[in-house]
Amino acid sequence: MSADENRNEQVEEELKAAAESESAETAEGEQGAELSETEALQAQVQDFQEQMLRAQAEMQNVRRRAELDVEKAHKFALEKFVKELLPVADSLEKAVESTEGQEAAGDLVASIREGVEMTLNLFMNSLKKFNVAQVNPVGEPFDPQLHEAMSMVPAPDAEPNSVVAVVQKGYTLNERLVRPAMVVVAQAGNAPKIDEQA
Repeated sequence: MSADENRNEQVEEELKAAAESESAETAEGEQGAELSETEALQAQVQDFQEQMLRAQAEMQNVRRRAELDVEKAHKFALEKFVKELLPVADSLEKAVESTEGQEAAGDLVASIREGVEMTLNLFMNSLKKFNVAQVNPVGEPFDPQLHEAMSMVPAPDAEPNSVVAVVQKGYTLNERLVRPAMVVVAQAGNAPKIDEQA
């Protein structure tokens, strides 16, 4: 073999080795590219899963809120209707109160009173069927969430800040206040006088 042939073989072997190492590097590069692409896809899948979980949680919250809104709508749908009926109850109570002490007036007044009392009882029982309750707080401590103070009076027999008299009874619908009770509150015995004209 001549020197040229040896050199040619060496060059061919070097070229083969270079081609093999280049193909190996290309394969490693492709694997690296595949790995980074796989990692990117996995990160994207994880991101989509988190978005899906958030969307499901949001949908559950929306559904729960809608159910509560519907429940409240059913529960308090009668509120305006009840407010319109309360003056009827007040009028019937005033009619019964106006005939108190009128026993001497005769049988006609007694029969009218009896009829009005029966109507009032029937009306109040109908209201109770729909969870309407009367707030009549005589003797109870004043509660600004249920009562509206009309005035304060000195009352030595009563506990200070307790309800002495009810001017107008209050009502609740499913334990939600529809109308506060208008009350007169007992003033503390040593409380300073309030100048009402100020």
